[in-house]
Amino acid sequence: MRIEWTEPAVLDLESIQEYIRKGSELYANIFIEKLINALDNLSNFPFMGHSVPEARRKNIREIIFHTYRIIYRVEKERILILAIIHCSRNLRRKKPKPWEIT
Repeated sequence: MRIEWTEPAVLDLESIQEYIRKGSELYANIFIEKLINALDNLSNFPFMGHSVPEARRKNIREIIFHTYRIIYRVEKERILILAIIHCSRNLRRKKPKPWEIT
């Protein structure tokens, strides 16, 4: 399976990198690289992440990386990265919901 990123997920990634970069550009680059590498096994094991309780759908999953939830959707031919959200944020209040992205 191939992994694809939605535009909102890419913007989340860039925002995280920009925030960390305020303290250290080196650490920001390392963190983002490790975050992306955390998704490497998804191609072979698409259901390795946990179900997202707020979504109530079996194909909406998440991987926790440090303090971030990487939310993705398992589809027939691909895995779609939907969002990267800090664990402290209330996902129930977020609009639109990441899994509502097409």
